[in-house]
Amino acid sequence: MSGSAAQLYDEDFVRWTEEQSSALRDAARVDTNLPLDWENLAEEIESLGRSQRHELRSRLAVILEHLIKLEHSPAIDPRAGWMDTISRERLNIEDLLRDSPSLKNQLATIIEQLKPRVTRLAGASLFGYETVRTLLHPSYTEDQVIGDWFPGEDPLPASGEREGPASAGG
Repeated sequence: MSGSAAQLYDEDFVRWTEEQSSALRDAARVDTNLPLDWENLAEEIESLGRSQRHELRSRLAVILEHLIKLEHSPAIDPRAGWMDTISRERLNIEDLLRDSPSLKNQLATIIEQLKPRVTRLAGASLFGYETVRTLLHPSYTEDQVIGDWFPGEDPLPASGEREGPASAGG
């Protein structure tokens, strides 16, 4: 593996999978006389990147569903658990984006795609299936979803940064 490919593997795994699958397909077009199943190798490499995207979608869906529940549920008991789950999923997303920064470019799109689905899930969980339509489409921003915000707090400033003193955890 070339130095730049090895570096990309360490810096952005999803982008590496995209580039490597493309390189494998290019290699398949050249008569190499190597007994390799080029197309399926490329597919397997691509599937590694798809699994990272799927993980991001799953974690974002959990966050969105729990944000909706926090915003709309009158129940007190489950709130701490929902907040813990949101915090844990946000940390997992931080790790995922650290390994594959190119996924950050897809956050807003994925969040918008998930909103109708998670609204139905949260509504059904909270109110039963017959009243799901009463929930409004959530308007959470990307910064609210992956940042340090919970419903009932002031919205994050436009920059996504909290105002006031910097936190020690940084």
